[in-house]
Amino acid sequence: MSALLEIRGLCVSFRSRGGEHPALRGVDLDLGKGESLAVIGESGSGKTTLLRAALGLVRPQAGMVRLFGRDLAAAGRRERTELLRRCGLMPQDPYGAVPPTLSVREAVLEPLLLVQGFRSTPGSALKAEALLREWGLPETGLWDARVSRSLSGGQRQRVCGARAMALDPELFLADEPTSMQDASLRGEIVAILERRVSSGMGLVLVTHDLILARKAARGGMVLYRGTAVEKGPTSLLLEEPLHPYTAALARALPRLGRAISPPPSGRAATEGLGCPYSERCDRADAACREAPPLREVEPGRFVACHQV
Repeated sequence: MSALLEIRGLCVSFRSRGGEHPALRGVDLDLGKGESLAVIGESGSGKTTLLRAALGLVRPQAGMVRLFGRDLAAAGRRERTELLRRCGLMPQDPYGAVPPTLSVREAVLEPLLLVQGFRSTPGSALKAEALLREWGLPETGLWDARVSRSLSGGQRQRVCGARAMALDPELFLADEPTSMQDASLRGEIVAILERRVSSGMGLVLVTHDLILARKAARGGMVLYRGTAVEKGPTSLLLEEPLHPYTAALARALPRLGRAISPPPSGRAATEGLGCPYSERCDRADAACREAPPLREVEPGRFVACHQV
């Protein structure tokens, strides 16, 4: 199966007055046609940075990103534009993602017009309207309203989803795509993504929610402080987590008839510990002074932990 996205050894750091702060540490990723992957972790784990680096919006300090078999760093401006046209990005912040002067209809139509040299056609208008209906915005009276003035956060988020799918992307990157939706609309968005994946689209979905990850993607990768600590089927990440951090995420999920378990308090921080999770881990011992490699412990399951 041909790869849509390949990432190898990706390292990204950001500088501030306090020094250099690593956001991603040697992350690998593979995604083929019709495959779905959820990138899971808490705020600050590097999830959004990974999506941005995959599209060349963030420059890595080390590693390689290959889109549709082409090294993104080696691509010229024109080739890079053509590669990115085959991708769709649904950003986490819908408030800054759409030009404020555009109407709802214009926001979805704009990518089509850019590709068509700003020539509007009946087909492009019909496609934009079909996407708005698909994304739960069927009210025609809303289509000519400005996005910046007339829409709630959830509606803006759905406009961003429709806009990102305007060019029928082969690769779709979604950053917390249901964060502003109620329960019924979250299910509808998951169903949209599932339909597209079943027709061959590749999906990388970023979320802090293990339940959403299980519903929307078959495979999962758990990030902690920019490091991939576990990979495997999302159903097993939720039901049979291997890494202590994944297990803490699963325990934090509310379930009927069970109290929410607090995360482990961990041990006192120790200088030089190699495992990024060791300061919070109740299993940490002397072996954790060295960073554990991500290794396959059973078919299709990978974990970076000396204790597994």
